[in-house]
Amino acid sequence: MKTLYLIGGPMGVGKTTVSRILQRQLPDCVFLDGDWCWDASPFRVTEETKAMVLDNICHLLQSFLRCSAYQNIVFCWVMHQQGILDSILRGLDLGGCSVQAVSLVCSEEELRARLARDIAAGLRTGDVVERSLERLRQYGGLNTRKVDTTGKTPQQAAAAVLAAP
Repeated sequence: MKTLYLIGGPMGVGKTTVSRILQRQLPDCVFLDGDWCWDASPFRVTEETKAMVLDNICHLLQSFLRCSAYQNIVFCWVMHQQGILDSILRGLDLGGCSVQAVSLVCSEEELRARLARDIAAGLRTGDVVERSLERLRQYGGLNTRKVDTTGKTPQQAAAAVLAAP
């Protein structure tokens, strides 16, 4: 049986790093970052672009699910609303597939510190902090398993994702 890992969380929580670790640890694994499907300049959020990105994500995920070369599919993205997760799941044929929906979360203090390091390194702009904190608060209401990454290394967070729910 294939397993689809949906790894959500706010910007800076460690989704990409944890997903890369999972990709290396899981057999026959492919990794898709939702941001790759929306890497545009200028970045525009409209009903049209949101629909296009969700369609692209579902198309790619479905292709990976159909491909016999892959047993594990790891997808990460800022999925802070249940409607985003539901739209993705509705767009997929999940026959013969287990879904592990996980939200990575951490304390607000830890998230601020992680983002400050990224900003200092030139990886993010300063406006990300408030947007990320706003989204962090939304994850509690999602129908996902929460993995608190506060004080954890990325390897420990990945191990927690793989731990039985």
